Amino acid sequence: MPVFTLLGLAAAALASLCLYAASPNQRLWLAPWPRGLARIASAALLVLAWLALLQDMRRVTAAFVLGTVLMLALAVWPYAGAYVHVRRTR
Repeated sequence: MPVFTLLGLAAAALASLCLYAASPNQRLWLAPWPRGLARIASAALLVLAWLALLQDMRRVTAAFVLGTVLMLALAVWPYAGAYVHVRRTR
């Protein structure tokens, strides 16, 4: 897999992690991240992901891949948080 594609996928996953970590209902950490910093980091990572994906793909394909990765990651983080929370409370 091309390097820029992997960089774009990783940046998109980290952007969704920043969004999830800023939520007051997140369960991965004991306290949520500061909202302002997490939103700025998420926006910067989304731009980085978009630019990285554009290096190896056309615009429509990059947009589809970015949207798909964001949907997957934003669906997985709450389950990971629930798992960590259950393990922490045992």
